[in-house]
Amino acid sequence: MPNDAYAARPVPAPLRNYELVPGLLSLLVPGLGQIYQGRVGKGLLFLVCINALFFYGLALGKWKNVYLPRAKNLPDSPLKIGGRTVIEVPKCLSYRVQYLGQFWVGVAAWPALYQYWFYDENDLVVDPYIGTYQRTPPEQVINELQTAGDKTWDLGWIYTVIAGVLNIMVIYDAMAGPAYLLAHREDA
Repeated sequence: MPNDAYAARPVPAPLRNYELVPGLLSLLVPGLGQIYQGRVGKGLLFLVCINALFFYGLALGKWKNVYLPRAKNLPDSPLKIGGRTVIEVPKCLSYRVQYLGQFWVGVAAWPALYQYWFYDENDLVVDPYIGTYQRTPPEQVINELQTAGDKTWDLGWIYTVIAGVLNIMVIYDAMAGPAYLLAHREDA
């Protein structure tokens, strides 16, 4: 004889296909995919919290801790296993692996890609639209920020990476869609 409390318990809805449009929208701007799906409260919560965390991290780093260096004067750093090269890692990522996490916060972190492709870190040319925002700072500036003593620069890039990694979960939530519970029906 089934327990009445167990019979009344809702069961999860069956899995459905992933939705790409909300996922792409949340990749561009955290929470935008949820807003597109009609989950406005949840989307706004993600939008405000992840962007606040990202921009607070940028502010702690004096707006110089999200960038992608060319690293052209630095040695190669291939991934080796057992002395054999497995993957030739791009220099920009091997010397600034933090950007792999920051990238996922969306368009807020993508000016670094623009600066990487169009400007060298030693370029004195200032972009007419975004200036030197998210351009690789000169080595002297990076050294000063890292040795300032209060470690806010390091804490800032950690916050920006956490914001990007959290947005990966937001993207997944947007792609998987809302989870509905169906009432358990018992055939008589």
